[in-house]
Amino acid sequence: MSSSPVFPSSLLPQRDRIAILSALIGVIVLAWAYVIYLRVQMPAMDVADSGRMHQWTSVDFVFMFAMWAIMMVGMMLPSVIPMTLLYAGMARKAERQGTPMAPISAFVSGYVTMWCLFSVGATVVQWGLREASMLSPMMVAKSHVLGGALLIVAGVYQLTPWKTVCLEHCRSPVRFIAEHWRAGVSGAFRLGLHHGAFCLGCCWALMGLLFVGGVMNLLWIAGITIFVFLEKVLPVNSWNIRSGWIAGIALILSGVGVLALG
Repeated sequence: MSSSPVFPSSLLPQRDRIAILSALIGVIVLAWAYVIYLRVQMPAMDVADSGRMHQWTSVDFVFMFAMWAIMMVGMMLPSVIPMTLLYAGMARKAERQGTPMAPISAFVSGYVTMWCLFSVGATVVQWGLREASMLSPMMVAKSHVLGGALLIVAGVYQLTPWKTVCLEHCRSPVRFIAEHWRAGVSGAFRLGLHHGAFCLGCCWALMGLLFVGGVMNLLWIAGITIFVFLEKVLPVNSWNIRSGWIAGIALILSGVGVLALG
């Protein structure tokens, strides 16, 4: 069985493929537009809050959760496109055979739900760091110890077998569906949730780096997005395996450098 992502052109008519890609890209563009809008509004928000450090209210928490959830959609949805196209191709084939499957939306909803759960945790972490006065107004870690530690943790995790196992599931849509398939709408939702869990297993440490470069640093967000996308969709070969190790070692050295120079 191939370990590289499968784009099921033989199963999915071009019209359907274009429609699905258009929908996914449209959601991704809207998510990025919202993040860019927030970034543009940041200077005005900083001026309004200057000189005072108010306690978070429930409204603040919901607002920050929404920011994280929408940002995760913009960052992570691109890398699930191969799996979504494969599921759509299988659904189309099943429909032709008279055994319809659950809609694609059920699978994608499960995937997004997992990242929404992560967003709750990220919001709690941000709240805690803010309460400890460890974040700047641009949501960058003010402590070199924290920044260096996050870089080292992300680098070390790149080299662990847990990262490898999760990445293998994300890189192999056919294998993943064969191993985790469940029938019905709830089954498709759980399939998306399960895939999101492996995806989270790949990327949780990388998402921690947002507090290093800035949660609202658009170039930093884009860089992590591109890295995650390439890591998941490029075919598995010796170069890609080495590049993951190189990235891990580079992160560790960067973290050590931050700690040493801090």
